[in-house]
Amino acid sequence: MLGILIVFASVFAAAYLIIKKYYAPGVLLFVGLITLSVVTIISPDPILTGKKATNLAALDIVQIVTNLLQTRTAGLGMNIMAIAGFSYYMDRIGASKALVRLSIKPLEMIHSPYLVMTAGFALSMLLNVFIPSAAGLALLLMVSLYPVLIAAGVSRQSAAATILVGGCACFGPSGSNSLLAADLTNMHVMDFFLNVQWRIGWFIVPFMLVAHFFVQRYFDKKDLASGKLTQADFELPNIEQDDKATQSVPVFYAIFPLVPVFLLFVFSPLVYKGIRMEVVTALITSMLIAFVVDGLRRRNLKDSLETLRAYPQGMGKVFTSTVFLIVCAEVFAAGLTKSGGINTIIQSVSSMDAGAVAVFTVMFLIVVCSAMVTGSGNASFFSFAPMIPDAAAHVGGNAAFMLSPLQLSSGMGRSMSPVAGVTIAVAGLSGVDPFQLIRRSIPVMIVAIAATYVRSVMLI
Repeated sequence: MLGILIVFASVFAAAYLIIKKYYAPGVLLFVGLITLSVVTIISPDPILTGKKATNLAALDIVQIVTNLLQTRTAGLGMNIMAIAGFSYYMDRIGASKALVRLSIKPLEMIHSPYLVMTAGFALSMLLNVFIPSAAGLALLLMVSLYPVLIAAGVSRQSAAATILVGGCACFGPSGSNSLLAADLTNMHVMDFFLNVQWRIGWFIVPFMLVAHFFVQRYFDKKDLASGKLTQADFELPNIEQDDKATQSVPVFYAIFPLVPVFLLFVFSPLVYKGIRMEVVTALITSMLIAFVVDGLRRRNLKDSLETLRAYPQGMGKVFTSTVFLIVCAEVFAAGLTKSGGINTIIQSVSSMDAGAVAVFTVMFLIVVCSAMVTGSGNASFFSFAPMIPDAAAHVGGNAAFMLSPLQLSSGMGRSMSPVAGVTIAVAGLSGVDPFQLIRRSIPVMIVAIAATYVRSVMLI
């Protein structure tokens, strides 16, 4: 019972501080260390055993942080940093914007406003496979897709809501949540994407698209009739356009962001086992291909070499924003786990007839609520995902099919949060109040979360 009280107190303290806009990784690390300290004091057993134990209780707490830094930075952390570096490089040479510009061309051929909007939503989810940052994708789409949607005849609010939910599911092998889930289940990331994540994804996408169509059309009609919207809300905004350097980038540059996914797919156990292709190798190979082609186009060695600066800059930025967050979240999770409270909850729930379904339901609700409250899908998923493999083994569930819906729903919960970075970014560029945005995203995400839960229960 004491362990459960420690779990709830720790979660409440972390959520409260994050809501108050305290630095999220610092909060998770701080609360995690305090939780570990309390467990060390009240528990008769050491919190760390084995070769890496320091044999001093206070140092064991610090050693847990050391162990996580060593393992995560060298493995999963390196993959995430390599992806970020590649993404920054693609943006630096204009390839990401070329992909987005090329992708929205077909939308101009559709003459039904809300069909254009729904197709834009589908396109955003597709682009999210190759551009894993929800905020980064939203910023690109605000320049390119947002004006197209308003020109088609939807309101600024509907267009902004479409951009907000575009990266809600975090589909694809490149996202940090997907990488962590694949790592925890010892699966190749493409195997996890195609055989686990997409087996849930194909079911929920139609529900999201249909819900988004009717929800945004309903709000536009209702708000226009009530006077909350005026004709000015259906006019093109003054959004900053691409710079001349980006506009001059050839259309074929749109291929470059797709190359890593292509390589990982071809040289994976699903297609060809003769060549082993790691995530980092695929990213560096793709970057070198793009570098050579871009260098031939520029014909200026100094400028070409200067573009490479974006790669380490991206790696450094994502270490501070994501990799460090993973470590801090896992310190927080370690505190919850070692308190014994999580194990007590799992044992209590698994004693019911539902077994794996009951455990999954509890964790599912915790992750969704945490993501919505904190505005971070990463923080919520990273905090609780490491507990799932052991929990799944305890109740006889499938760890992969318990992890994937948590990963998907964490992004959906983030898309309902007024304090999420992507919400604030879209609200700022569109001039729409964040609460007006989530008023339109919440109904769509509730449908998506419900569909995710139903499909996951079928599989676990």
